[in-house]
Amino acid sequence: MTFKLTTYKTLTGKKEILETAKQKSTEAVVYKDDKPAYLVDCFDLQTEANIQMNYLVLCQQKSMKNVIQEIGSKHNVNLSIKETPLFAIKSSSVNKSIELPPLPLEWLN
Repeated sequence: MTFKLTTYKTLTGKKEILETAKQKSTEAVVYKDDKPAYLVDCFDLQTEANIQMNYLVLCQQKSMKNVIQEIGSKHNVNLSIKETPLFAIKSSSVNKSIELPPLPLEWLN
């Protein structure tokens, strides 16, 4: 899958954020220990983990960021979704083709 790796210059230094190419609100790159590790797509109904995320986010009307934080704290894992910094200048953006797995199913039960 193709992602967009964007580099921002911020007050605290350079930040790189890997984002889905189309930036849909139902898709997110989940970081584990500040490195891209998983892809969540709430409308990918072919993958059991994404079906579970669909339920947690859409049916329970929670934000994806909150659900990811809850999963991380429940399983003692440092998970996050990176967002564009508030005070930043976009310095570069490149397309990057990598494969990210869905969240582990055992985290979602």
